[in-house]
Amino acid sequence: MAKGGKYLKPQEREFLVVRGVARKRISPSFVRVTLGGEALKRFTPMGYDQWFRLFLPVERGLRLPKRTGGLWVAEYMLMSKDTRPVGRNYTVRAHRTEGLHGEGPEIDVDFALHADAEGGLGPASAWARDGEESDEVGILDEGITFLPPSTARWHLLVGDETALPAIAGIIASADDGRPVRAYIEVPHEEDVQELGVPAHATVEWVIRKDGAPSGEGALAAVQSAALPDGPGYAWVAGGRRLATQTRRHLVGERGFTKDAVTFTGYWR
Repeated sequence: MAKGGKYLKPQEREFLVVRGVARKRISPSFVRVTLGGEALKRFTPMGYDQWFRLFLPVERGLRLPKRTGGLWVAEYMLMSKDTRPVGRNYTVRAHRTEGLHGEGPEIDVDFALHADAEGGLGPASAWARDGEESDEVGILDEGITFLPPSTARWHLLVGDETALPAIAGIIASADDGRPVRAYIEVPHEEDVQELGVPAHATVEWVIRKDGAPSGEGALAAVQSAALPDGPGYAWVAGGRRLATQTRRHLVGERGFTKDAVTFTGYWR
C-alpha cells in the first residue's frame, strides 16, 4: 500500500467476520460505519494509521480465503467472480474495547463517499451508505505505515478526505512530543472534524474550491508553508497526484530524504 516506507505488520492476523452494528452520515462527504462482533476480540489495535482490507459479500454471500499468509491473494484471485468478495482498503478511525452499540469491541470506519468513473458511488461507499446494519463483512488487519525514523525532529501529515481517518489516528497516537504539522483537504466546510488536537500538533484545513482537482489545495498549502527546521518525516496519502507531487516537492525543494517520506496513492 505505502511507498517510500515500510510496514509494521500485526504479529498475528486472520480473516475476521464482523458485522455492521451502526452507520451515521457525519457530514456531506462521510459515512461512519461501526463494525462489531465476537471476532473483534481477536483484533489487536495498533493506533496511528492502522489499516485493513475490507471484504464485502456478493450475491452468493460472503466467502473469504482460508489462508492468511502470502498465498491468500492467489486464493482470492482464483475465486470465481460470483463468489469473490469485493475488496477495498480502509483505516481504523477508532477502536473501543467495550462497544457503544452492544457488548464487545467495536471499530469505527469513516467512508469518504467517492464517485466512480461513471459518477456513481463505488461498491464500498454504496455499502456504507445503503447497507443493512446486520450485514456481515470480512476484514484482514494490515498494520501501520507511519514509521518515522528516530532522527526526525517533527512530523508532516498531508492528505485529502480519504486520508483524514489515518491522519486523525496518527495525531491521536503520536504522543512523543515531537511537533506535528497536518494539512487536510476536504470537499466541504461541513466535512471539517474535531480531532482533539494536542498542544504539539497543528492542523490546517483546506476547503476544496468548486471544480478544483482533488488535492490541489493541500499541495499548494504545503508548497507555501513555512515548515519547521531540522530533519522531518512526512506521511502523505490520498489521490495519487497529491501523493506523488507532494513527495516530489518535499524531496526536491524542502531537503527531505526519500526514505523520510512515506507516500500512498489511495486512488487515481
